[in-house]
Amino acid sequence: MSSSFTARPGAVGEPPQHYGNPLGEQRALASGAAIVDLSDRAVITVTGPDRLTWLDSLTSQSLAHLQPGDSAETLLLDPSGRLEHAIRVVDDGTTAWLLVDGSQGPALAAWLDRMRFMLRVEVADRTAEFSTVGTLGRQELPAVVTWHDPWVDGPGHTYAASRPDAPWGYSEVLVDRAADLGAFPAAGTLALEALRIAAWRPRLAMEADEKSIPHELDWLRSAVHLSKGCYRGQETVAKVHNLGHPPRRLVMLHLDGSDGVLPAAGSAVLAGQSEVGRVTSVALHYELGPIALAVVKRGVDPAADLLVSFDGTLKAAAQEVIVPTDAGASANVPRLPRLGAVRR
Repeated sequence: MSSSFTARPGAVGEPPQHYGNPLGEQRALASGAAIVDLSDRAVITVTGPDRLTWLDSLTSQSLAHLQPGDSAETLLLDPSGRLEHAIRVVDDGTTAWLLVDGSQGPALAAWLDRMRFMLRVEVADRTAEFSTVGTLGRQELPAVVTWHDPWVDGPGHTYAASRPDAPWGYSEVLVDRAADLGAFPAAGTLALEALRIAAWRPRLAMEADEKSIPHELDWLRSAVHLSKGCYRGQETVAKVHNLGHPPRRLVMLHLDGSDGVLPAAGSAVLAGQSEVGRVTSVALHYELGPIALAVVKRGVDPAADLLVSFDGTLKAAAQEVIVPTDAGASANVPRLPRLGAVRR
């Protein structure tokens, strides 16, 4: 849906990717001085007295006791534990507001509506009424509700042994589509993507594919409660976390920037001659230079020099470990000897 941001001087794209100065816009956004038009995102509401316990029973996060104004993130998984939807949740005491990428909205709303059964809940797609604005500041926007990202100090379990250097105090503010935001400086979506990558923050539309499970992207950190009741896909979540290892892992890549060319998302990641993964997101960061997120095979040596292949060329890439090779197996259950095995 179009927004007033597209009429601003220098706006390129809809929502605008930039306004003529992507790196300067990154600085403004990182400092909290700018906002980002995310009017292509979807907004779904769930009302009724059973809304939080119902959402709690369907998704990965503990939502039953969410207090008015509190923010959470939750995942809707398929029966095999693979990612289907990533949902940003804030409740105002009477309504649970679900913020999702625009491509997810209709499918999620339809699925939730089918799952109501006899419960006292109502599901509505409110995308036509409300628009999402991204910010790393605390501007006095005319907010309907505000969702604060729990990624940095998430309530769950993180596999990462360290934290990214880049700050990430991110929020999404829901406003009426008729609201006048002309007084607020704007940054483009390219600026937001660069800061997100630097913060190691996964996005479903970019980092996930049809095989992705939360562990591979370190998404247990903010969106999975490991001791709540049953939900769809929980068995896989518990097995991989307690007994197994995720088959792939998220890494950040620092790319050779000598030629000034960025690879595209989807480009192959190579270790020597072997393809070991794919680039999922890429950006030029105002401080770190060319960076990317990639999903690679778990067994790839964290110290290995990698290459990114695109357009018939190879670009050197250095890994920064997010999900380590030994992620999972947290229960530390000893392996039993095979039946008939000879002890020595």
